[in-house]
Parts: sequence; structure tokens; C-alpha cells
Amino acid sequence: MTAMGASLNGRLDRLWQRGRAFLGTDYAIMGGAMSWVSERHLVAAISNAGGFGVIACGSMEPTRLAEEISATQALTTRPFGVNLITMHPQLDALIDVCGQARVSHIVLAGGLPNAAAIKRAKDTGAKVVCFAPALILAKKLVRSGVDALVIEGAEAGGHIGPVSTSVLAQEILPVMATELPIFVAGGIGRGEAIVSYLEMGAAGVQLGTRFVCADECVAHANFKQAFIKAAARDAIPTTQVDPAFPVIPVRALVNQGTKRFIAFQHEVIRRCRAGELEQKDAQLEIEHYWAGALKRAVIDGDVDTGSVMAGQSVGLVNKVQPCAEIFAELLDQALGALAARTGLS
Repeated sequence: MTAMGASLNGRLDRLWQRGRAFLGTDYAIMGGAMSWVSERHLVAAISNAGGFGVIACGSMEPTRLAEEISATQALTTRPFGVNLITMHPQLDALIDVCGQARVSHIVLAGGLPNAAAIKRAKDTGAKVVCFAPALILAKKLVRSGVDALVIEGAEAGGHIGPVSTSVLAQEILPVMATELPIFVAGGIGRGEAIVSYLEMGAAGVQLGTRFVCADECVAHANFKQAFIKAAARDAIPTTQVDPAFPVIPVRALVNQGTKRFIAFQHEVIRRCRAGELEQKDAQLEIEHYWAGALKRAVIDGDVDTGSVMAGQSVGLVNKVQPCAEIFAELLDQALGALAARTGLS
């Protein structure tokens, strides 16, 4: 390595040193937890490549999660975490499974966890990471004892909030970055963006969409090809047709399924207003429309009617490649950005 290369690497190491130390990794890059995608093979590959893989527990039962953690541990000796959905009816049992398996980091997502859940997770000896969609909630989570935060903007794939990554970063990083490690997520697909958020005070970043087309990802070839063909504008949030029947927005590639969802909402609402359905039953039908649709797309390859969840950074995904190669590209881009800043490019 040249003296210039060593200098740039040293500068990058200093920028994300806090995140690396918190995660125990070479790079302060977390893998976003994606249901049916972030399982043992991809999680282990991300960790083995120097990042931090995160198992997506989703709706797994405790026994199933224990099996997935054990299988991941058989594939890597590097640190990885487990993402638990706070609304899961067996959350306490899932936390206990993580504790028994000596999981180093527990990520609580899908809603604001209560103080009891955070304490239970911390009592296992794990570091606890939570998502903060606003500054006031970030402060609340810190008071509850979390060890780190992820701030994820609306550019992300899957269930999303209303605020963009760039705005959340400006709102939260200047106020909170000195208190605890904060990882920025949503719409990040290149190393230059990583450097920008690190310079704003982030400890690291989280990427999901970028890893879907990893060789090690078990997603169906059709699913990966949909990502490769897509542009950023193709990843859109689901549409709510009536505020009386709220829909939690999900960002996914537009397809026949997303188009039918609009017609489906209209039909369910019509039936409700005609007295054929109670309001709560109508809402439940709308919520259940996508049940199984993500698995159908990821595992079975039905990218026409399934849910092809993707962030807007999907436009930056252009080939299938090993995780190690993805990290090498991100690192080269980050170092290139630093070189440009110092006039060394």
C-alpha cells in the first residue's frame, strides 16, 4: 500500500472507528434485516466479508430462530446480530433465545420497544440497537437505555416512515451523535454516501437493498433480476386510497401486485360502506393482502404478483456479485471520495 493509500485508509478508520468498535467489525456497515433474505447464508457472508450481518427473525417462532442462529454460527465466527419485531407475540421468548445463543447484538424493530423489552435484551449481555424515526423518539430510546440507534429514511425498502434519510440525518446526528453510536440507513448504495454520513457524525451505515444481489443471497434469480433491471423510480410506496382505512406504506418495485392492491382496497371499502363488512374486518382484509407475498417473490420467484420490496438505491444494483466484492467496491468509492476531498485523487 502506498503512503497515500495508508493515509486515506487511516482517515476512513478514524471516521468509523466508533461504529467498528461497537460492532466488532472491519467495516461499520450493517446489513439491513430483510425477511426471507437475511438468513444464515447472507448474514454469514456479510460478516465474513468484514461487515455486520443481521438475521431477520420476522415471524419466526423461538425454536426456528434458535436453529437459524446456530446455523449462522456454523458459517461464521465473526459478530452478527438478530433483528426482532417488537410486535411479535413471543418477543420475550425470542430475546431469551438470543441470550442463550450469546448473540452479541439484538436489534429491536417494527415499532417503539418498551423499556422492559430493552432491559430484558440488555440483561442477556447483548448490545441493543433500536430504530429512531424522529429526534424526540431518539431521545426517548436513549433514556430507555439503548446502546445504539439506526435512523432509516423513507428511501429504504419495506415498511417505511415519512421522512427522508438526509433530513433525519440533519435532524438527529448534530444533536445525538456524541451520545451514542448512530447508524444511517435508507437509500445508501455507494461509498461516497457512506463517507458523507460519517463526516456528519454517524458511526456507520446500514445497507439492505445493495446486498440482495449478492451471490450468497438465497433470493430467487427472478427476484435478483428484478433488482438489476429496476431504476430508482420503480421502487415506490404502496398507495392508501382512503385515510379511513390506513395502510402502513411499504416500498417495493411496482408490479401487477401493487396495481391490484389499489383496486383491492377500493373493493373492500365499497363492501364495508355497503354494510357487507365491519370496519375492523375491512381493515384486516387490506392488511392481509400482502400476506405471503414477500416469500412468494423472494423464494418462489413470483415477481409479478409477489411483493418485491426494494429501496430506491435499487437503481445502483447492476449485477450479481460476491459479498466481498460489494464491500471492496464500497471501500474503493469511500476512499476515492476522501482522496477527492484532500486533493489526492
